[in-house]
Amino acid sequence: MDKQTLRERIWDELADSGEARFPFPPHGRIPNFAGARDAADRLAATNEWEAADVVKANPDAPQLPVRRRALHEGKVVYMAQPRLRDEQPFMKLDPAAIDESDLDSAATVSKMDGYAEPVGPDDVPHVDLVVSGSVAVTEQGARVGKGEGYSDLEYAVLSELGAVDATTTVATSVHELQIVGADAPEPDAHDVPMDLVVTPDRLVRTDSPFPRPTGIDWDVLDDERLDEIPVLRRFAP
Repeated sequence: MDKQTLRERIWDELADSGEARFPFPPHGRIPNFAGARDAADRLAATNEWEAADVVKANPDAPQLPVRRRALHEGKVVYMAQPRLRDEQPFMKLDPAAIDESDLDSAATVSKMDGYAEPVGPDDVPHVDLVVSGSVAVTEQGARVGKGEGYSDLEYAVLSELGAVDATTTVATSVHELQIVGADAPEPDAHDVPMDLVVTPDRLVRTDSPFPRPTGIDWDVLDDERLDEIPVLRRFAP
């Protein structure tokens, strides 16, 4: 099964089962799901979460409870701007600089700009925990995103600067329907494997056999992608 076929299957299953949540339809996006807050609570019960001071999180709806909990627990959260379109593509949310009553709003994509500081990749410190959104994931940590490749590219850029490395934990929160088995495609070299997979019902420690990328895979980036992402120009060979 190729990645797009798998995506379509998962999106259909979430919609048909009634487990998808706003925004609708789940197709074409990192799908929101019933129990996303329970999955966030399960992630927050891990030692990796407890030890993390700096979290890099995706901006999608199912990970909103993760971002909110991180801010309420005093963790600094970084989110990437859509398509890494600016010279300072990462948004820094420092709960020490935000009124406690505004933390829930600050974690949302629609209100983030009023609270976040745009920073370049050089200003991102070492990240303790990366939280990624997924369309599908295996118990071995192979992740399938929505197909645009930005999550893996964000990791690659930070990896070039040492902000993420082998000590950084990578996690995803999903619905049980999004965990797939042997029919999942093998990950590509630029795909970032997951260390932790959390659902509303369980935690999976993957012991992933897949190697992490350690930098930008230039072979998969065309000229259009290079032109539209300013931060790539400084790294381009």
